[in-house]
Amino acid sequence: MNSAELIACARRLDALGHMPSKSGNVSLRTEGGFRITPSGMPYAALAETDLVEVALDGTVLDGTRRPSSEWRLHASIYAARPEAKALVHTHSPRATALSCARLGLPAFHYMIALAGGDDIACSGYATFGTQELAEAAVAAMRGRRACLLANHGVVAIGSSLAAAETLAREVENLAGEYLDLLQAGLKPVLLTAEEMVAVTRQFGGYGRLS
Repeated sequence: MNSAELIACARRLDALGHMPSKSGNVSLRTEGGFRITPSGMPYAALAETDLVEVALDGTVLDGTRRPSSEWRLHASIYAARPEAKALVHTHSPRATALSCARLGLPAFHYMIALAGGDDIACSGYATFGTQELAEAAVAAMRGRRACLLANHGVVAIGSSLAAAETLAREVENLAGEYLDLLQAGLKPVLLTAEEMVAVTRQFGGYGRLS
């Protein structure tokens, strides 16, 4: 488990304006649960000893700080998605703006497929830090690796922290493109289900020698 990697990821996203100062949170799955950024601490000030290891039932296993207020979100997603090894939750501006209209991202661009399907849904609304929010996120991510949280932000999972971070950043990029289209008064031409299946198939060999 690389605590330094977790802090570096949080600081990168903070510097990008995706997790300003104390907002958002990131975690890595561990043998006993997950290691997560603490509550109420600016990412620039984090040390490895500030990270908190939490069991899926919320028991603090290691650390002297309080875990992020969104530990239930992380715990519920890890419980529902055994393949997830890392989770990134951001408040990136364009995706968050879209979530405040309670809109998801349809198949207007082939990169939507990175999230695992032909759309990226927006969850139902629930108060931050609650089990209701955690359950809404699990539902919105069914069959997907990312979702928007209504009036809140973005969640992305991955087989590694790098994968989860990359996906969260791409969701923000896609949200910006989609909002630009809407602002220009243009109606996006959506890819068909068959076209998205072809994209997913193409991604299967992406970056590999044939």
